[in-house]
Order: sequence, then C-alpha cells, then structure tokens
Amino acid sequence: VAAIGAWWFYFKLEFSTIKMPFLGSFDIGWWFIPFFILAVTAVSFAVDLTDGLDGLAGGTLMIAFFSFGLIAYTQGRTNLAALAAVISGSLLAFLWFNVHPARFFMGDTGAMGLGVLLAIMAFLTNSVFLLPLIGFIFMIEALSTLTQIFWRKVFHRKLLLSAPLHHHYEALGWPETKVTMRFWIIAAVMAILGMVVYFIG
Repeated sequence: VAAIGAWWFYFKLEFSTIKMPFLGSFDIGWWFIPFFILAVTAVSFAVDLTDGLDGLAGGTLMIAFFSFGLIAYTQGRTNLAALAAVISGSLLAFLWFNVHPARFFMGDTGAMGLGVLLAIMAFLTNSVFLLPLIGFIFMIEALSTLTQIFWRKVFHRKLLLSAPLHHHYEALGWPETKVTMRFWIIAAVMAILGMVVYFIG
C-alpha cells in the first residue's frame, strides 16, 4: 500500500519536495519514494502498536487527525480539513463505545488503515516532519518496542518490564484507564506543540 501511494504521489501528483520546520523546503527527487514508503509503513505499525488499551489508539488518533485538519484548513485545503473533521468525529463516536470497558475494538484493520491515512494526511499538507510531535505517542510506543527488542538481543535482558510502553506502566501497577488518559493528555500537549512549530517554523 505504501509503495502504491509513493508511486502515485511522485509520478501522478508530482510530489518530490519536503518541508522541514525552520529550515525550509527541499526537493529530494526520487528519494521521495523510499522516504514515503518508510514514513507510511512506520506510522502504520506505530499506530497498530498503540492499539493495546481501551480507548488509547482512538483518542490519540482523534487528536492527531484534528491537528492535521487545522493545518489543512490554514492552508486553504478545505477538502482535507473536512476529511480530517469527519475522521475525528468518527473516532469520537467510536470512543463512546471503546472506552474502558470497551464494547467495540479497532483491531489491526482499523489501526493500520488509520495509520496509513494519518501519514498520507501529513504528506498532503507537507508537514510530515511534524509527525514526531503530533503523533508523539505513536512514536514513543514504536521506539519502546524497538528498544526492548534491541536490548534483549544485545544485552539478553529486558529494559522495560513490558513493551510497548503502555504495558510497561500497567506492569508498574497503573490502572488501564490512568495510562490511557495520561497518554491522551501527553498527545494533546505534543499536538499543540506541533502546531506551534508549524505556525512559527
């Protein structure tokens, strides 16, 4: 899916420029294709890893899509802003039934699909380098898993009690709802920071 998207963006939409906050825009030519594939795949799997507690992925995704919707609106991309608003609203309705104890579940199909769409939204608004801030929770969840694997392979012991990170805090004794809501708060703060960087950068 990422490869098809990369082909479409590069050859059909003629995307080859990326914008880095405070540094400007850079035309990376055909390197855009592997960069797109890496980013889309990474975000998709990161969101999927986050989908481990009731309401966690749904809430953090809603915040991320709402943020990119605001960015799209300020760019005059009302079609993208409307899409982000619809997804955010859908996720809000989903959360009504997904908060603890969950009655509906997102699963791999929802998490990975929404992860792909989030990355594509970042590329369409030319703000892909804001993903580590706006999608901060997804990033640290993925990094915690990769670090845990690396630590076990190299040092033959675990760095965290469990991975991804939300399970580490559960192993420390935090209730599931506390982990979820605190991650929501962190996601909201980092998303606001990401939008600040967008506007001043």
